[in-house]
Parts: sequence; C-alpha cells; structure tokens
Amino acid sequence: MPRIRITPLGAGQDVGRSCILVTIGGKNIMLDCGMHMGFTDERRFPDFTYICIYKLPGIVDYTVWQGRSQGGIDSLDTPLPSAPGDLTSCLDCVIISHFHLDHCGALPYMTEMVGYSGPLYMTYPSKAIVPVLLEDFRKVVTEHRGETSNFFTSQMIKDCMKKVTAVNLHEIVHVDDQLSIQAFYAGHVLGAAMFLVKVGSESVLYTGDFNMTPDRHLEAAKVPPGLRPDILITETTYATTVRESKRVRERDFLNKVHETVQGGGKVLIPVFALGRAQELCILLDMYWERLELKVPIYFSAGLASRATEYYRLFINWTNEKVKRTFVHRNIFDFKHIKPFRMEFADIPGPMVLFSTPGMLHGGQSLKVFKKWCSDERNAIIMPGYCTAGTVGAKVIAGAKKLEIDGKMHEINLKVEYMSFSAHADAKGIKQLIRDVEPNSVLFVHGEAQKMDILKGEVEKEFGLNVYKPANGETVSISSQPSIYVQVPEPLIRRSLVFIPPKDETCPIEGFLFLDKQSNELTMLSNEEAAKHLGVELHSICLSEIFCVSEPKINWEDMAERLKLNIDPELQIKPDGIELFDSELILAKVPEHSDRIEIIWDECREHFFSIMASTVSTNKSKLELSVHQVEPAIVVRYIDERGNDNNSSQLKIIQLKGLSERSNPNAVARFVQDQCQPLIPIDRLSELEQLISSIIWRGRSSEIKVSSYGSADIEKLDDYLELLYDEGESKNQGISLLLQLVCETSPSNLPKIVENEPLMGALVRVMKEDARRNFDLAIQVGQLFNRLSQFSPFLPILSRWKIGLLSLQLVEQELRRSEVWREKVKELSDLNSRRNWESALIKQD
Repeated sequence: MPRIRITPLGAGQDVGRSCILVTIGGKNIMLDCGMHMGFTDERRFPDFTYICIYKLPGIVDYTVWQGRSQGGIDSLDTPLPSAPGDLTSCLDCVIISHFHLDHCGALPYMTEMVGYSGPLYMTYPSKAIVPVLLEDFRKVVTEHRGETSNFFTSQMIKDCMKKVTAVNLHEIVHVDDQLSIQAFYAGHVLGAAMFLVKVGSESVLYTGDFNMTPDRHLEAAKVPPGLRPDILITETTYATTVRESKRVRERDFLNKVHETVQGGGKVLIPVFALGRAQELCILLDMYWERLELKVPIYFSAGLASRATEYYRLFINWTNEKVKRTFVHRNIFDFKHIKPFRMEFADIPGPMVLFSTPGMLHGGQSLKVFKKWCSDERNAIIMPGYCTAGTVGAKVIAGAKKLEIDGKMHEINLKVEYMSFSAHADAKGIKQLIRDVEPNSVLFVHGEAQKMDILKGEVEKEFGLNVYKPANGETVSISSQPSIYVQVPEPLIRRSLVFIPPKDETCPIEGFLFLDKQSNELTMLSNEEAAKHLGVELHSICLSEIFCVSEPKINWEDMAERLKLNIDPELQIKPDGIELFDSELILAKVPEHSDRIEIIWDECREHFFSIMASTVSTNKSKLELSVHQVEPAIVVRYIDERGNDNNSSQLKIIQLKGLSERSNPNAVARFVQDQCQPLIPIDRLSELEQLISSIIWRGRSSEIKVSSYGSADIEKLDDYLELLYDEGESKNQGISLLLQLVCETSPSNLPKIVENEPLMGALVRVMKEDARRNFDLAIQVGQLFNRLSQFSPFLPILSRWKIGLLSLQLVEQELRRSEVWREKVKELSDLNSRRNWESALIKQD
C-alpha cells in the first residue's frame, strides 16, 4: 500500500524555522524554508544535511536518522556542517506558504549557499514582499549585529527571487506529469496560502499559518469543503487556546494604551511590518480620531508607505469592506500615525510607537526597548507570539533583568501580552479539520505539551489518527489509493434522486465494465448492463391509490413539496410526475379525478414512503397572527397556494381581559385549552409570543422607543458596535435594540437572545454605565424584562444575573436619593436659620 512520509526539519514540536519534508508518490516536496529567530548560529537554519546524506530520490534510510535522534526531540538543534550533495536532484519542488521569516528566512541560504535550483513556488503577494523582509533582516544581522560570516548577501536575495514562480489562488500548477499543487486563501497575512499537494490519487494539505476568523482587513481562511486529503499538516501555535471576543481584546488594548499615555508614559508595540501592524494601526487611528487625542503615534519609517503600496497592489486579497471603500478612502492612509525617526525616542512626554521586528530579536524595536524599559511609566504591549529564546519571549515570561548586547537592563516598564496574532485557535483548527475531512492529521509549528492536549481532543472528537513528530522524526502513513471510474450522467442523476441525510454519503449502484484497450472502468446502470450483455430484465412494480381533498391535482405544487426530500430532477406532465431520464412513473391520475395512483418498483420503497406522506398531508396550513387593532388572535387556514380555503376558516379570538400584568404563558395555555382542536398544542409557544406581543404593543407607548429611525433585525452586529462606542452612539444602539424587542415580530426575538456577544455587551452597559447614565441602564432593564416575558427566554434573567443587577441599581438610586434628601434638608435648615436671623435683625 502506498505510504506518505513526513519529516519536520524545523517546527517539529517547536515554533520557528518551519521546514517540512514530504515524500508522496515518489516525489519529494519541501514545505516552507524558515529561519529560527532564537538562534544566531547555524541552528537558525533547517538542517539540509538530512536530505542529502540520508536521502536518495524516493528512498530514505530512516533507521540511520532515528539513531541520531536518540538524544531527544531537539536533536537538530546542534550545529551541523553545510549540506553536501545536490539538493536539486533530491527535491522535486519547494513551496513557501507566506512571507514571515520563520517560513521563508532560510530561502537565500538554501538556494545560493547550499545549492538548490529546482522549482520554487509562492503566491504573487509573497513574491513581492519576501525580498523586502529578507533585506531588512539581512541589514539587522550584518550591519547592526556585525555578523558577516555564513549569512546571505543582498545579491543572493535577488538571485534567489529570480528562481521563484508565483501562483494564483485555486490555480492548479503542474510541477511535472504527476505532481500538482494548488493554493487556497489562508488569511493570516497578505498573500498567505494553504497548499494542496497531489500525486495521482494521494494528497497532502499543508496549512502554513492560517486564521479562521476575519479581521479588519483580511478574510478568514477559505478551503473547499470535503477535500479529504490523506493527511492534513496543520500549525498548532494556539493549540490549547480558545480566544475571547475580538471586541473585548480590542477594548482592553485601547484602554491600556490610553491609560499609559494619560499617565505620561510611552507605549512600545513591537510588530512585524505587515499583518497585525495594519490591524492595530487601523484600530488605534480610529480611536484617536473619535476621542480627538493629540498624543503622537509613530510607525517605523518606510514600512507604513510600503504596506499601503502592497495592499493597493494586491487589493483582491483583502476583505470586501476594504475593497469596496479603497477607491474613495484608503483605509491604510492613517491620519494620526506618522513616520518615526530614532531621535524621537528621547523626546520627553507620552507617545505610541509601532516598531519592527515583532519579537524584539533585533532592529529598531529592540533599540527603543533598551531606552524605555527602565521607566515604570512606560509600557510594552506584545500583540503576537514570540519564539523561545528571543527577547520578546523573555519579556512576556516576566524577566526583571535582561542582558542585551553585553549590557544588563532593568525591566521596570509595564508588560502586557495581548494575542492579536492571526493564527487559528483550537476552535479554528477543529473547524478546518471538520471542513476538509482528512484521513489523518499531523501537527507542526507548536509546543509539544499543547499539541498533546489538542491531539487527545481531535482523536476523541473526530476519530482520526493524529501525529506530532519532533524535528528529525519521520511519520509514515498509509494512503488510501483511489480507483477512477467513469459514471454516466443519467446514472448519477438517478442515484441522487433522494437527498441523503446530513453527514451520510449516497451510494451509486451499477455494473463495472473494464475496457481492455484503454484500461478504463465504466459503471453502467442495470438497464444499460443488460443491453450490453444481451440479457432481458424483469422487474416487479407495485401501486397504491390515495384519495385527495382537491377535485383537481396541481402537479406543480406536488412537485414543489417533493423537492424537499427529492432531487429537483422531476418531469411534470399534465397527468403526473416522472423521474427524469427514467421509465418509472412516480404518480399519475387514474379514472377518478380525486385519486392519485403511485407506482413504484421494489427498489423505490423509500421513494414511495416519501410520496405517500406528501400526498396524504393535509392541504391546509394553520396561520396565527395578531389583530391589527383589537387585543385578539387571528386564526386562518391557508392552502398550499396561499389562498384562504373559505371565509368560514377565519376565526378571531378576542382577549378582552388582557392587561400589562397578564402572564403570556398562562393566557396562552388557557386559550389553547379552550380552543381545541382549533389550535393544536404544538403551536403553544407561538401563541404565547403573539399574546406577549399584544401586551407590549400597549405598553410600548409608555417606553421611549428609538428616535433614530427604524430598527432592523439584520443589523444586530452594527448595533453591537454602537454599544462599545461612547456618548450618543451608545444611546442610539440601546434605543434601536429596545425598538426591536418592542415592535419586531416575536419570531425574530431568538436571534437577539442567542447572540451571546450582544447579550454580554448589554449587561456590560447595565453594569458600567448605571452611575453615569441611569436612564440608559433602565432601558436595558426594560429590554431584558420584555424578553423574559416569553417562557423559553425566562432563563436569560438568571443566565445574565439581571435580578442581581437590578437590585444593585435600585440600591444605588436609593443611596443617591438619601444623599440628596440630606442635602435638601441641610439647605432647608440653612434657609430657615437665615430667615430666623433676618427676622431677629429686623425686630431689633
């Protein structure tokens, strides 16, 4: 049985130096060629000796290598000699997933110093950005650190990029006659892609770094569902993390920045040139504009303008909002963010600086950090993952003293780690597994202990084999070979007539014929196979006649009802319905026009049960609604074509004693009990909602409903954003939501109740804004009270502790009232005393 072999040369139970060697169908592919930021010697690069010393094309001596790995999982983290041999003859192609240096940083070293000249692929944005970041880092290493030996030059970067072939998303690129690759959108950063590698019927999907959550400028990862690769190689940077709400993180970030600059401190935000930098700049620029703040914000000189250029050039890689507004307003032209010069770091007073690189492993961000780290008024906010061994990782770990460039530094500034890293969390990784349906999963780009936890969860939840090899360890997986069979379109249509239940496959039955000349397999239906063999077929047909309530059968209506369970490939005829491309008659009208005859063969028993239930279903549909003027429920029977059956089918149930103190659930149960069988018991919940709607229709006149126009149930996300703003925007959001719960159709209320972020934001307003704006808190209380009138939503009061909050609000107002009473009494006593003294003076 064919086997797929996978060996991490980097990023095996580790983050950094991503480099995965895959052997599939006799082809050898390298996935990424990154650099480890935690090392300054040859360990920063993948160990290419493994490929040439222990590997011939298509053959690997795994025993020898595993013998070298006995020292531990980090056996590759010891300096090794440069790889001898010819990498080009050993590798069929190299694929780079995106421009981050831990995925592409060793590329010039591999092509120009070790010697690889074979096919090299990445997306168009990556090809544009990779040389810029490589050159920036080369300057940091050679010009600032003084490392000149065994490191690539500017010319090597240029020569390396000449070897790159750029690919488009979804484009199938044929590396040779057998090997093909295809890129899919990965989110994460501009140009990031997942790659599907196929050789014959075997396939591997490599995620690189990906993000399953959209952000302010990029979409979420998009992979065709049901790819079913033999193995999914996925990053696990945040294997055990399930992130909190994005809005909560953003609010905390803005609060920390604002608090620091208000206290006269400086804020350093280490970022990489593209990606999270733009995300946070957009956020902070909008916040500065809204609050009209004057504290300067800076970005590393040159990077902001370069970023704008790349996003303009590759605008199709951004999200729909950016694309839609880019012509009129470039979201990356920041009003409050200016280029930074190093002398600005010594200017007294508050400021905010976005500086590269993001892990404090060198460059401008490290220089500024050394200047600011001793002042306790300052703060550093680390918005992304830092590789072990970097200054950034040590700062996050809580180091109070650090030796940097031979000098000891006191760390007195405030340190905040807020994950804005665009990596998928545990939930996102599981969602990808669910979408692509792999046969096996392999973890890379993560920490071993966290991998173990996620491994157990995935094995239990999906029943898959999960692997997590260390650097230098090889995993060998059996692939499931596929046999290609040509199936005629009519046979597929007939087999897919019945829509299978969710998560179930639909088998296709037929006879396989092998063409000896072309060596191809073809599946034929029973009828076609019988003709081919010269055999006469016999079949048994069954029939049953049903009475129908209508004198004339409307076959179009019948077909529409059938399409709920049956593929739409039906032929509608004047006297019946037939299955497309089939001799089988599904239904027809016999001699009596108030009858339907269903004819089926023994293979169509399932269809008969569907057809019979459809035919025998009552043609009338019960509709409940609220009377427009009176406190009454309207009961109407509607036929399948939307017409009233007759005027006698219209009933009005008046609720004369209904008041705002009535219990909707009790009233609904009473009405249903008194009106049986007019209103069945399964409509009780709907009846309760309608009665509650009548009660609140009368009460809504007493409630201050929105003066901001009509509310729309489809704009809940917009109203949620308003709740996180200040001033009039928050009032607008509460007012529109109150209008929704008072005036919208009761059937829309679950959309509000089930929106967890919205409910949480309302509770936050009730908690935090009560002191400043008691009326606003009262409106939120009215909103929850309205929702809790429906018995299915009653638990929201305890779920969000609304009762406790309400009591606290009452106590707060009582205390405030008591304070005011005392002040009024004091003023009254003072006035009385003054009047008495004045009277005495006059008397004297």
